[in-house]
Amino acid sequence: MTAATTTRAGLALNDTCLNFGDGDSTVHALDHVTLEVAAGELVAIVGPSGAGKSSLLAVAGGLTRPTSGTVTVDDVDLTDLKPRELTRLRRERIGFVFQSGNLIPALTARDQLRLVEKITGRDGRNPDELLESVGMGHRADRRPGQLSGGERQRVGIARALMSRPSLLLVDEPTAALDRKRSHEVVELLARETHDAGVATIMVTHDHDVLEHCDRVLEMVDGGLRPHD
Repeated sequence: MTAATTTRAGLALNDTCLNFGDGDSTVHALDHVTLEVAAGELVAIVGPSGAGKSSLLAVAGGLTRPTSGTVTVDDVDLTDLKPRELTRLRRERIGFVFQSGNLIPALTARDQLRLVEKITGRDGRNPDELLESVGMGHRADRRPGQLSGGERQRVGIARALMSRPSLLLVDEPTAALDRKRSHEVVELLARETHDAGVATIMVTHDHDVLEHCDRVLEMVDGGLRPHD
């Protein structure tokens, strides 16, 4: 890990619960989850569909408030923030990488990254240098429809890193990729996590790429445990 990891506290969930419904019909999407992800660490979360993985990403990213417990990013408790403060924190400190890439069809790869600067109002990383670092410098002027699935994921990762986030949340990045591209994308995630000092959670069903992760946890019925 680089020196950047010493200036960030990463992510911490402490006894965090997320419940839906009430009484006998209550669903415990997160059941007393305690988790720490250090700056510069890539943690994979595996588990069956419906186990709570998406709920974990939503709560960690400040998209959903937990029923109880705390969620902190760089020692800032998300559960204490007002809506406007939470929106600002998400914009400045949290990056999301979606399964589909979620790129804007009309924008080139370079402009996807430039848009982040416009939205955040802060100077981020240099778009061309960042695209070069993820192996997409030669495709900077291409739109999503001109890119392969693996290339779109690389641009999505670069876009998520543009604002120098403290936390990166990645949802099934290899779902539409072949084995070779899957390994390339997760190797890239691991390298950027370590080099940029980002705390990264990757939700995946792809056990073949877990070798690139620093730690692997399994989610079952809303709870986390070490992966065998």
